[in-house]
Amino acid sequence: MHSPTLKRRQLWLLNSALILICLFALIPVAATVLISFKGERDIVRNPPNILPCDTPTSAFDPTQCRWATEGYQRVLAPKPTAGALLPWALTGNIVRVYIPNSFFYATTTSLLVVLLAGMAGYAFSRYRFWGHQTLLVSILAITGVPLLTNLLALYQIGANLRKAQLPFYDDRLFLVVVYLGFFLPLSVWIAKGFFDAIPRDLDEAALIDGCTPVGALMRISIPLALPGLMAIFLLTFVNVWNEFIAGYLLLAKNELKPAMFGLYEFLSQNIINLQVVAAACILIALPIVVIFLFARRTFFAAMMEGAVKG
Repeated sequence: MHSPTLKRRQLWLLNSALILICLFALIPVAATVLISFKGERDIVRNPPNILPCDTPTSAFDPTQCRWATEGYQRVLAPKPTAGALLPWALTGNIVRVYIPNSFFYATTTSLLVVLLAGMAGYAFSRYRFWGHQTLLVSILAITGVPLLTNLLALYQIGANLRKAQLPFYDDRLFLVVVYLGFFLPLSVWIAKGFFDAIPRDLDEAALIDGCTPVGALMRISIPLALPGLMAIFLLTFVNVWNEFIAGYLLLAKNELKPAMFGLYEFLSQNIINLQVVAAACILIALPIVVIFLFARRTFFAAMMEGAVKG
């Protein structure tokens, strides 16, 4: 048996290691935030300074910090407007075009993935049919195919559909379908794992009480599997938001491309203005941070539940 002192020492060492790992992982984020609030003179100076708070007579003086918002002003490009709800409008392409595009792609794809993965996962978990195991293995095998290997074929398909001038065709929907096909297979397995953890007795009890199979699904299974479905939504949302190569190649018009392309384009225009690039990176990452702050409890509960039951 371990003594209480040894257990406390092990717990202290474990917590210390986790804190060090988190601090190490946050160094690039902290550096980007600091650069985004620096002026160009403080970024290129030699030797470099972590905080722009030095003076000719002092290495650090908090009352003399030279924080700047030039980077954010150039990214947001606010301009005064007359007669509008707000006295100014954000005219920068990143916040006006590219981030809304990414939000549309990520939200639409995530909702469709949750809907289809939830139905497929429930069917695989509750029913046994011909080819059940083969289909499951095939779906798992698809997850091992990287998106990059299919881009040439997808590019040709998109070009042909564009030339056909079909009345219902739209580049945005085509990209959503591409993301849907890429992120759906693994999500089916995740959803199946959460439905497997729900006892069948609960469904049978609901059927005995008069529920239809669909009613039992909506009233019993879906609420219990909601943390898993929320985890699928968040994982898909983050993956679509951070995806670059498909949005870059499969969309013909720049005004339809996602935020990662906007950052790539912005980088080429401001390669020497690091404070501007850092501000653009922060603004693009901010929606993901906000979403995780609001949904972190559900997400971590789903991860812990999957670890314990899976």
